[in-house]
Amino acid sequence: MLGRFSLYGFLKNQKYYEPFMILLFLERGFSFTQIGILVAFREICINLFEVPSGALADMYGRRRCMMMSFASYIISFALFGSVRTYICFFAAMFFFSIGEAFRTGTHKAMIFNWLRLQGRLDEKTRVYGYTRSWSKLGSAFSVIVATLFVIFTESYSSVFYLSIVPYVLGLVNFMYYPIELEGQVKKGVVALDLFHNLWATLRTFKIRHLRLLIAESMAFEGVFNAAKDYLQPAIKSMALAFPLLVYMENTRRSAIIVGIVYFALHLLSAWASRNSHRITRYAGGEERGAYLIWKGAFFVYLLLAVALYLKCYNIAVVVFVMLYVMQNLWRPILISRFDEYATETRGATVLSIESQAKSVSTMVAAPLLGIAVDFVNLHGFGGEFWPVGAAGAVIALIIPAFITFHKNNDRR
Repeated sequence: MLGRFSLYGFLKNQKYYEPFMILLFLERGFSFTQIGILVAFREICINLFEVPSGALADMYGRRRCMMMSFASYIISFALFGSVRTYICFFAAMFFFSIGEAFRTGTHKAMIFNWLRLQGRLDEKTRVYGYTRSWSKLGSAFSVIVATLFVIFTESYSSVFYLSIVPYVLGLVNFMYYPIELEGQVKKGVVALDLFHNLWATLRTFKIRHLRLLIAESMAFEGVFNAAKDYLQPAIKSMALAFPLLVYMENTRRSAIIVGIVYFALHLLSAWASRNSHRITRYAGGEERGAYLIWKGAFFVYLLLAVALYLKCYNIAVVVFVMLYVMQNLWRPILISRFDEYATETRGATVLSIESQAKSVSTMVAAPLLGIAVDFVNLHGFGGEFWPVGAAGAVIALIIPAFITFHKNNDRR
């Protein structure tokens, strides 16, 4: 099953559009505020469906919900590739959010359920990190394909059509998952059963440490998700100033630099994800490992703010890559910490609530960062994107101190 779990991650991350999504929006003439609103809309929709999707997965079958997720992705890719006006992108974002809502938390719960059945739950950080590393290797491979495709077609939108193929293969992969990974599916489930499952899960959030863990996830993941999209315009700014490849058209030149950066980024992310368990071993536990990463994130965001303010885009791109690496060290540790509060029957629901909380913070952070960046550009306050690094540094400084303060109070 590790092979099928890894294949899922590899195919799921054939997101040929990912390195060029923001560049596509900018090419359409959208402002950073408009882009932030689109991202916020996506996160709102994810929020609306996130917890119900997790409960449905736990009760109707996790594999079935994963197949529904991939079908929604396919619809969204077709729309992204074909629409042109700003308002139409909201429809594409809607179907994309359905895919995200029915995927996040569900597959992780299937992995942890399989580990329970195998009696290997103590390996959860290592196994999840291993399967996640295959996702990152899939991303690295997808960058090569996407870059070549953009170079030959000179079109950012065409890569969305290409993304449909691996997601169809992903649907086939799910057909061969063993039936026991559906979870404890109930026959004849009614809406009242769904409500009871949700209510029983939400009651677990009386646990103070779980609430603090959600706040931690919102801070780290939400800000990262809003900030990471600014890597693409930073790469484009670097590419336009790059002394080599000046004879090339801007789209092709940007595609080559984007491809090189994202390929390196995903390889390093795969390494980080596979080795995240070493952080916990070095720090003496998952919680200590998480706080060690928080400290590193503060300095990385601070360096990013300085580099962007001074318009040192080559340095900023390197720092963005460092930020991706830190997030991939962080994520397996975070998911393992959440699994401490999950049960076999509510695992997908708990992890979906974590994903929903992350979406809430992204929903707030994305338009605020967009407004801040547009404001800086309008008034000429330093480089274009430095508020991204500044916001991350402030969060990385405040949130760990806040959580530590409350945990120390609990021990008194």
